[in-house]
Amino acid sequence: MGNCCSLQIGLENFILRGLDSIAGHANYVCKLQQTLPTLSAALQELRAQRNDLQSQVDLAEQRLLRPFEQVQLWLSKAETMITEAEKLIADGPQQMNNLCLGGCASMNYLSSYKFGKKVAEMLQEIRDHKRDGAFEKVAENQPAASVVVRPEEQPIALESTIQKAWSCIVDKDVGIIGLYGLGGVGKTTLLTKLNNKFSTTPNDFEVVIWALVSKDSDVGKIQDRIGGNLGFPDGSWKNKHVEQKAVDIYRILSNKRFVVFVDTIFWIKRGRLGF
Repeated sequence: MGNCCSLQIGLENFILRGLDSIAGHANYVCKLQQTLPTLSAALQELRAQRNDLQSQVDLAEQRLLRPFEQVQLWLSKAETMITEAEKLIADGPQQMNNLCLGGCASMNYLSSYKFGKKVAEMLQEIRDHKRDGAFEKVAENQPAASVVVRPEEQPIALESTIQKAWSCIVDKDVGIIGLYGLGGVGKTTLLTKLNNKFSTTPNDFEVVIWALVSKDSDVGKIQDRIGGNLGFPDGSWKNKHVEQKAVDIYRILSNKRFVVFVDTIFWIKRGRLGF
């Protein structure tokens, strides 16, 4: 950076400098030696804040929590800002070489003016974005699955049995209810009617799950059906081992009141859940 510069300034630059002096925008050039290093420091802080927040989101997702959309939006915007700020800092040395007369003039004033303005604006945007990134929580529990109403077969004389089973369901002293009988007596129809009753009858259960079990089903497939009702992602979660799936299901259901219909058996949580 030299101490002198050419005095042959074009008419456009001369007018622009006059306007800057009036509006106070000449600081974009005069303060470039200060704002560029300040932008570099702010960028480093934004990267660190982005990394910390992303780590919190990753940990929340491992715990099967759902990140807030505003957190995801902040991270996305931070990535864009980081890319733009890195480009400005990379162009900094060339722009600094244009400065002269103690940094308050430039051999290419129009270019220095535009660059200095971009640096100042980016610095303010990063400061504002860092302030907006102070989140108390980054994620929430997966929403409880709503009751999926299933198609019912032709009505049969099950009303008294339905009422008896429902009385057991709402009885907090009852933990597990077993329905048994020969094939064709209406067990599936009864479970279907009980499942659908949750959509029309007030109750305090948070999760209602239907997991159809065939004779060739294994534990992993049953867990996948339960996981689908709980909103677990299909890809990575289905590739987990049976034991890890059990831990994930336990983590979600252990804090909720739930009903799981499994073929002709359904479980109702009253105390601790066992898998």
